[in-house]
Amino acid sequence: MNNKKDTSIISPLWGELEGALVPAIIQDATTKNVLMLGYMNEAAYNKTLETKQVTFFSRSKQRLWTKGEESGNFLNLVDIKNDCDHDTLLIQVNPAGPTCHKGTDNCWGEENTPNYSFLSTLEAVIAERVANKDTNKSYVASLFAKGINKIAQKVGEEAVETVIEAMDTNDELFLYESADLLFHYLMLLQAKGFTLKDIEAELKSRHK
Repeated sequence: MNNKKDTSIISPLWGELEGALVPAIIQDATTKNVLMLGYMNEAAYNKTLETKQVTFFSRSKQRLWTKGEESGNFLNLVDIKNDCDHDTLLIQVNPAGPTCHKGTDNCWGEENTPNYSFLSTLEAVIAERVANKDTNKSYVASLFAKGINKIAQKVGEEAVETVIEAMDTNDELFLYESADLLFHYLMLLQAKGFTLKDIEAELKSRHK
């Protein structure tokens, strides 16, 4: 089947899968988190392309079912990809609200938040140590106890040291100081009530 509506989307081989239900993995196009799993037949696939809102074939209702048709929490289509065997779809979406019928962001009860790999882990560690307030054992807690002015001062100091190393030839020291700068900047963000997600949103707004 040739898709003349959107050549960037690869259609499954419905000729070989006539009458079949194809698993459709739903992924947030921005966070890359998996939101749910549904099933599509050819009619659901075509309706998804036509309306740009993800439509499944409901096995319980035995009919086409557009996600959000009752709740308003639609899955707005961004892209569809086929797997190597042409029998599973990966559908990237911009979700309009929670995906799960239980009101959670995804069907595993998890929050659909951006994951910056180790930086997200580091943000969580900083938050945990600030909450514990163990100033005797935690550098983070002790710095937060001194107030935001001290945290901001440390960011300034680390920025200066990073710039100095950038003008030298010792790459190892440059990376070391860069890591210190980023670590203290993450602390400053939290002290101001922000996270990397907020910085990403600001950069996206400028990109538009």
